[in-house]
Amino acid sequence: MPTPHNPPAAVRRALRKLGADIRDARRRRRLPMAVVAERAFTSRSTLQRVEAGDTNVSIGIYAAVLQALGLLDGVGQIADIANDPVGQALASAELPKHAHLKRTAGVPRDG
Repeated sequence: MPTPHNPPAAVRRALRKLGADIRDARRRRRLPMAVVAERAFTSRSTLQRVEAGDTNVSIGIYAAVLQALGLLDGVGQIADIANDPVGQALASAELPKHAHLKRTAGVPRDG
């Protein structure tokens, strides 16, 4: 039996919003739950849980539902460095302060 998982409130809010956005996208497309569930290779009850923002549904199911709605493209950008200012700052901090050219043997130095 899996261990119980109680994610932080911010995670629960984000998944509730994602679920509501998925539900709205499905409705805008005038697609019944049964059709989207079939396209996502899941059950209607699991789709209901996705639309409710259930934290126990796997990210793979969320991604399959997004693909069924034609919205998967944005998922690949979530943790991209272009959207990660903290990661960019940390990577920049590790860059060397000075760049040195390698000398080849037998070439006199200018100067």
